[in-house]
Amino acid sequence: MKRSEFRFLERLRVRWVEVDSQKIVFNGHYLMYFDTAFAGYWRALAMPYAQTLDYLGGDLFVRKATLEYEGSARYDDVLDIGIRCSRIGNSSMLMSAAAFRQDELLVSGELVYVFADPQSQSSKPVPQELRDVLQAFEAGKPMVEVRVGSWAELGREAKAIRNAVFVEEQQIPAEMEWDEADSDCVHAVAFNRFGFPLATGRLLEHVPGVAKIGRMAVVQTMRGSRVGRSVLDALMQAARERGQREVLLHAQVSAAPFYARAGFSERGLPFDEAGIPHIEMARAL
Repeated sequence: MKRSEFRFLERLRVRWVEVDSQKIVFNGHYLMYFDTAFAGYWRALAMPYAQTLDYLGGDLFVRKATLEYEGSARYDDVLDIGIRCSRIGNSSMLMSAAAFRQDELLVSGELVYVFADPQSQSSKPVPQELRDVLQAFEAGKPMVEVRVGSWAELGREAKAIRNAVFVEEQQIPAEMEWDEADSDCVHAVAFNRFGFPLATGRLLEHVPGVAKIGRMAVVQTMRGSRVGRSVLDALMQAARERGQREVLLHAQVSAAPFYARAGFSERGLPFDEAGIPHIEMARAL
C-alpha cells in the first residue's frame, strides 16, 4: 500500500502508554488507531455517525479484522492512518487501512463491517444512499453543498444549528443570540449529501467596503472537518461579489487558529462578548 492510494489520512502521535516493553507500539493498538481514523473518515464524508445510521435504520458491526505488520512505530512517532472503502457487498463493506510513518508503511489491515439491525444485529442490505456517498468520496467528489441565501430561505436550518451550539452548548442567553439583523443578512448553510445541515454563518455590511462575518457555528460532531471552512469561504465569496474590500469578524479566542489558517489576522486585544473571550480578526479580499 502507498499513501497516494488513500484520499483520507488521519494524523496521530504515538503516546507513551501505547509502547510496550520492547519499546515499540503494542500490536493491538493498531486496531485502535484504525478505529480512530475510521471515525475521522466519517467526518470527512460529512456524516455524523449516530444521526446518519439512525436515518439509515441500521448500524455497522465489525465482522472481521486482519493486520499485517511490516515495521514498528515508537514513542512520539507521528503516524498517518489511511482509511479507504475498497469494496461494498450486499450487506458488508471492506475497509482498507494502513499506518504510515511519512512514506514508510508500518502496518496494513482490512476491516469488514456488516450493516445490520441495531437490536437483533441481523444483517441488512447496505442502503443505496450510503453506497452513493462512499463511492462519491472515493471518486474525489465534494461531500457538502453550501447554500447562500436569505433568512427566509435558510433561517430554519441556521436557527437550529445556532440554537444547539450557542444557546444550548455555550449557554448564551437566547435574547442575545437572536436579533433583527438576521432578516437583512446573507446566510450560508452547509448540507451533507443526506440533506443534514451541519454548519452556518452570516454576512452583513459593517461599514461601506467592509463586510462582517458572524454567527459561525458547526455542529459538535463535525468540528475538525472542513465543513466550517466551506461556510467561511462561501461567505467571503459573497462579500467579494458585493464589492467588499475587507472582511472582519469577532472570533472566540479558542477558534482564532481556525480563522488564522484562513488568512485572518488579529487586531487589538481580546475582549468579552456574551461572557466569552473574543478577538477581532480581519483579512483583505
